[in-house]
Amino acid sequence: MAQRMVIVGEEHCDGEDRELTVRKTTLFCPGDGLEAYDHRTGKLAFRVETYGRGGMCGGGAAAGDLALLGPEGETVLTVRRRRPSLHHRWDGFLGDGAALGQKPIFSARRSSILGVGSGAAAVLVDLLAPGATGEFRVDGSFPRRCCRVVAVKAGGGGEEEEKEEVVAEVRRKVDEDAHVVMGRDVFVLWVRAEFDAAFAMGIVLVLDRITGDEIDGDLGEDLAVASSPV
Repeated sequence: MAQRMVIVGEEHCDGEDRELTVRKTTLFCPGDGLEAYDHRTGKLAFRVETYGRGGMCGGGAAAGDLALLGPEGETVLTVRRRRPSLHHRWDGFLGDGAALGQKPIFSARRSSILGVGSGAAAVLVDLLAPGATGEFRVDGSFPRRCCRVVAVKAGGGGEEEEKEEVVAEVRRKVDEDAHVVMGRDVFVLWVRAEFDAAFAMGIVLVLDRITGDEIDGDLGEDLAVASSPV
């Protein structure tokens, strides 16, 4: 049985593997960004609000802050870019914590400034909440909608070996009726059972900002859609 990993909240940890269909929308209009729907129920699970663009600005919210909202419009998570930052670092806060001056619960950064623009550079995510330990690495290319979130854990043996486990995956969306791969503005976020789906969505928001949508090379090699990890 998979170990429960709560970062944002217990309510976001499902007992079964979960698939979210994520629709990327333009960021030029207030309130637009991402919408995520539960594959099983078809209901809205999350959406994104962009602070400072005429949206739900208030308090100490800064222009460019991104708020992950639940289905009822409640703020679940806020991500904010840390400035200055050589490695394009973003911090994640519970609820409206960024506006309230609270400390972040996680921080994400590009592992190297080399390869900027390719979208293939690994992104590292560290947990910062009191008592929380853990590191996550994002392998693959988010612009190609082909990447995995890997939990890196210290081994329990005498040697400092590391154990890795895939806890979330972004992949291309396939139209089940037409059997064709959809455009990159619609994709799948697979979340492992007992893993925090809100935290996984927070990582997606950061990836969208760090790597963007620019792609080098041919997309054809990435059109094969992988099945969910077992």
